[in-house]
Amino acid sequence: MRVVTGSARGRRLKELEGMETRPTTDRVKEGLFSALQCDIEGRRVLDLFAGTGQLGIECLSRGAASAVFVDRREDAVRLVKENLALTALRDRASVVRGDSLEYLRTVRERFDLVFLDPPYQAGLLEPALALLTGFDILNPHGIIVAEHPADRVMEAPEAPYCIRRTYRYGKIGLTVFRRSGNEENEEQLL
Repeated sequence: MRVVTGSARGRRLKELEGMETRPTTDRVKEGLFSALQCDIEGRRVLDLFAGTGQLGIECLSRGAASAVFVDRREDAVRLVKENLALTALRDRASVVRGDSLEYLRTVRERFDLVFLDPPYQAGLLEPALALLTGFDILNPHGIIVAEHPADRVMEAPEAPYCIRRTYRYGKIGLTVFRRSGNEENEEQLL
């Protein structure tokens, strides 16, 4: 598992042992970042269910302003910190040990890009998506990327969110959600 491009390009990241964490494959990661390449620089990133932290680290390497990594496992939190140190990206990152859903209920920050990659069988993807859109912690034009089994069809959330596109890579699916801007409010002001 390596950082694909940017300031930490080619750096090998450490991985968690065991089967509890399922890192995003290189093929999926390359496709994802090809789709997001213009939406990263200068953005605030939230990497929920962070695992190794590879998605948020890739964003930081590509010029994201900051990233918050959240995972409930102590070994995952320790590994994210080690990977941030290996890539010299710690200065723009914060790592939170805790439940991702609880974090969403209490967070006071706003983000531009959120990654959701919970364990597939844990039943956490839809609740996390509902909290994200319900509490509306994304800035206008913000993006949520959800990784899920390819055969799972994601429901469209309520406005101002919509499904932008779903990508399939073998057994893995990525659904990209976009928050609209404040166009409706801007029109009312004119």
